[in-house]
Amino acid sequence: MGRMSVEELPEYAERVLEVAELIPPGRVMTYGDVAEWLGEGGPRQVGRVMALYGGAVPWWRVVRSDGTLLPGHELRALDHYRDEGTPLRQAGRSAEGHIPKLDMRRARWDGTDVGDPDPRAGTHT
Repeated sequence: MGRMSVEELPEYAERVLEVAELIPPGRVMTYGDVAEWLGEGGPRQVGRVMALYGGAVPWWRVVRSDGTLLPGHELRALDHYRDEGTPLRQAGRSAEGHIPKLDMRRARWDGTDVGDPDPRAGTHT
């Protein structure tokens, strides 16, 4: 199955993917953070967009709020996090597969410091 062209993407999906592309390496935003940043939708809508269309963007940078890695994609995501230096917390003894979690306090990105003083310029006043 080929990648959808930008013209075929729903507008909301396109906006979600644009935010995912803005997140700097080594940082993450939660599904809820993305929805809040856009000013529409919610975590479930962002999650759905990422599930359907996120393969072409750094999907591993849009995460669950508790820092657990995406089920079924943990090892692929973990490779990306380690390559990018994303802060991780060691897995507890009871953690399934001893997969670490993201250190959300240190890894979470608030949408600032991406080069442009306000990356949302033009969308908000």
